[in-house]
Amino acid sequence: MAIDYGGSRTGLAVTDPLRITANGLATVPTREIFNFIDDYLNNEKVDCFVVGDPVNNNPSDINSDLENFVKKLDKRYPHIEVVRVDERFTSKLAKRAMIEGGLRKKARQRKETVDMVSAVIILQSYLESSSDC
Repeated sequence: MAIDYGGSRTGLAVTDPLRITANGLATVPTREIFNFIDDYLNNEKVDCFVVGDPVNNNPSDINSDLENFVKKLDKRYPHIEVVRVDERFTSKLAKRAMIEGGLRKKARQRKETVDMVSAVIILQSYLESSSDC
């Protein structure tokens, strides 16, 4: 499961059992993320969490929030590995992918869609570069 963590919304993506493609799952309000993950884990198996990491030189509020989120994720689900992946350009790539995919302008402007597509890009990037989990 890929997680594109944000201050107000969090995009989620999952992969198929063969780990070939990443698919958008949902965008949920960040305050509800753990309830969503709990419900999802009641029905589906997750081998690892792939968390987008905004690698940059300037510490920001989201970095601190992300650190706290990752710690809570690790503590709440100790049996599931947490992997961090560079997400610097995912929003731009998501917007480009939506244009190339033929999404109408109104759909591309929805931040929820951008967040979910960003999670897909994070997961697909991870799947292409690793076979760990």
